[in-house]
Amino acid sequence: MERPAPETRTAVSPMLVRLVAERATGALLRDRGTLYLCEGQVVHAESPAAPGIDVLLTAAGRLRPEGWREAVDRAGPRGRVGRYLVESGQVGDGELELCHLGALHDAAFFALAPSSGPTRFRYGVGHWMGPIRPVPAETVEREAARRRELLDRIWPCPDLDTAPLVRGRRPPDTPLTVGQRAVLSRIDGTRTPQDIAREIGRPAFHTLIDVRRLAALGAVETPRTTPPEPPEGLAWAARLAAETTAPDVALLQRLRDALEATL
Repeated sequence: MERPAPETRTAVSPMLVRLVAERATGALLRDRGTLYLCEGQVVHAESPAAPGIDVLLTAAGRLRPEGWREAVDRAGPRGRVGRYLVESGQVGDGELELCHLGALHDAAFFALAPSSGPTRFRYGVGHWMGPIRPVPAETVEREAARRRELLDRIWPCPDLDTAPLVRGRRPPDTPLTVGQRAVLSRIDGTRTPQDIAREIGRPAFHTLIDVRRLAALGAVETPRTTPPEPPEGLAWAARLAAETTAPDVALLQRLRDALEATL
C-alpha cells in the first residue's frame, strides 16, 4: 500500500532559502519585519506588528523597565544584551530562551507574511540582543505557515489582524477566557490588535487568535465602511433587498408549490 506523498510548501522567501544554503550572516529585510541570520540560522526577528522581547519581559513583571534600559545601554553596542541580563541575575537563562523564542516566532509570523514588496539582505549585520538560541529557518517558515492556517480555520478574515476593531452588534453568548476578556475590554474603535497586544504585554499572534475567536462569536468586527456599489446586473436585487422589510410569505409559498410541481 502506497503512502501519501509528504506535504510540501512553497517557500515564502526564495531569498531566505538561498541565504540558508550559503550559511549567510546578516539581516533579511521584508515589508513587515526583519529576520537576523547567523550562519544560515535565525537568531532574532523584529516586526512593528509584534511586541518586542522587552515588552514581553517587562509587562510580565519579570524585568524592571530600568533594568532593560541598563542592559541595552551597557551591552547593546557589543551585541550582548541577552547575556548581560542573565549574567547580572535579572533574568534566568531558561526563562530568557523561552521568552526570546516566543518573541522570535511572533515577529517572524509578520515578517514572513506573503508580500509583493522588495526583499533585501544586509550581510554582516547583527542584532544588539546577541545570539541566544538559533532556530533553523525551515522551522521558522513552517511555524509561520501553521499559524496563518490556524487563524484562517478559526475565522477567515485577515482584515481583522491590522484594522482598528469595534465591538460587534451582539454580545457573546458563551463564556470568555481571561485573554478574550482582556482583549474585548480594550476594543474602542481606535485600537488595532497590535496596539492591544502591547498594552497587555502578550504576543501579537496570541491576541490575533482571541480576536478571530471573538469575531466568530460576533463580538468583534472591523469598522464599517461605505459598501461598494453592486454590479449593474445586481442593482435591482440590491434595491429590492433594501426596500423589503419582511419576506412575502405568500410569494414564498407559491414558489415552493411551483417547484414541487416540476419535480
